[in-house]
Formats: sequence, C-alpha cells, structure tokens
Amino acid sequence: MKTITKTSRVARWPWLLPAAIALLPVLAFGHNISESNASFVEQLNGPAVVPFLYLGAKHMFTGYDHVLFLIGVVFFLAKPRDVVLYVSLFTIGHSITLLAGVLAGWQVNAYLVDAVIGLSVAYKAFENMGGFDRLPLRIDSRFAVMVFGLFHGLGLATRLQDLALTEEGLVTNLLSFNLGVELGQIAALAVVLLLLLRWRASARFEIQAFAANWLLMTCGFLLTATQLAGYFVTRSGV
Repeated sequence: MKTITKTSRVARWPWLLPAAIALLPVLAFGHNISESNASFVEQLNGPAVVPFLYLGAKHMFTGYDHVLFLIGVVFFLAKPRDVVLYVSLFTIGHSITLLAGVLAGWQVNAYLVDAVIGLSVAYKAFENMGGFDRLPLRIDSRFAVMVFGLFHGLGLATRLQDLALTEEGLVTNLLSFNLGVELGQIAALAVVLLLLLRWRASARFEIQAFAANWLLMTCGFLLTATQLAGYFVTRSGV
C-alpha cells in the first residue's frame, strides 16, 4: 500500500493542529444516538425493520469516528478490488461484535472502546504517512483493519445497549440496524471515493495528502484523549 514519506511537509501547515482541536467537539460525539431517535426507538415493540434500517444508516453516515477511519483505509486504494477487500474486512469485524455484543450482553466501557476507535484513526493515518516504515515490527494492514473493525462494532453495540430495547423482535431489529449501517457505510464511501478521485488528479496531491493524514492522525489522538478523560472522570465520580 502506498505511503507518504515526506514528513517535513507538516511544517508548512501551522493551522493543522488548531483545525483538529476545533473539530474535537464534533468528533467526541461521533456516534452518539440522538435523544429524539433514542426515544422513538424505545417506544417500538416488536420487529421494526424500517426504523432500525434508518437508524443504522444515519448512525454510520454521520458517525465521524467511523467515517474518519474509513477515509484513512481507502485513502490510497486505487483498485476497486482493494477497496472491496478492505471494506469487507472492516464490515465483517464490526458486524461480529455489533451483533454478538448486544445479543450476548457484553458489558464493555464505552469510553475505553471509543478511545480505541480514536486510536484506529490515528493508526491508519500514521501508516499512510509511512510511519511504520521506520519500525522493525510490521502489522498486516488487512489484519489491522479487521481487528479495529471489531472495536468499531463494539462501539455501535454500546450505543444500542444504552437503549431500552425489548426482547421481542430483537434479532430482526439488530439485523436491520446492521444492514442500515452497511447502507450508510456505502453512501459515505461513495462520497469519499468520488472526492478522493478528483483530489488525486491534482498535481499537489502528494504534499496535501501528508497534511490531510497528519490532521487525521491528530484528530484520532485528540478523540482518544477525550474519551480517556471521560473514563477517568466517571471513575473518580467527579
């Protein structure tokens, strides 16, 4: 997979860090379910395919943490088969933990899961910048995408576990939600890939690509730091 190696380029964009910090309030709540959606879903009793399809699609399409990770994953992918492979690995990962997490009642701390999701964004951006080329240990990018997909699925599961869902029709509703997530993912990826195709045609793409991934990595670390802060605050009872 192609990487960026000109690490000195970041000095040309002093606005990157302030921009990442400005985005932090948005990123911190990247995949929360709105109160209105939560209230509506909690009033449903039995199978409700369309509402859960909509909720899943909206959740993924507007889930900035998930979308940022996908941007990092497809940033340099030019062949359609590579896009399909990597996105499929991510899909398999988050589908497993989304369904298993809710049905098996796994109790995981949402702050810690979201912190790992933030790290997944930073990890992929760092890889895109060629950061791992200087390290003796190399991790297969495909393996990393699937593993991080498992954590993204856990993040989705924690949001659904916060809702008072009835047991009646639960499996149908979960499958509908997961399908909606995939539809939202396809819609988000379509927009991202179209923009990337236009951007790659630019003569300055390589220089700008480093800046974009540096910003992506910074956002990931800031998101992780915010979630860890939330975890320690709740643990201390403040």
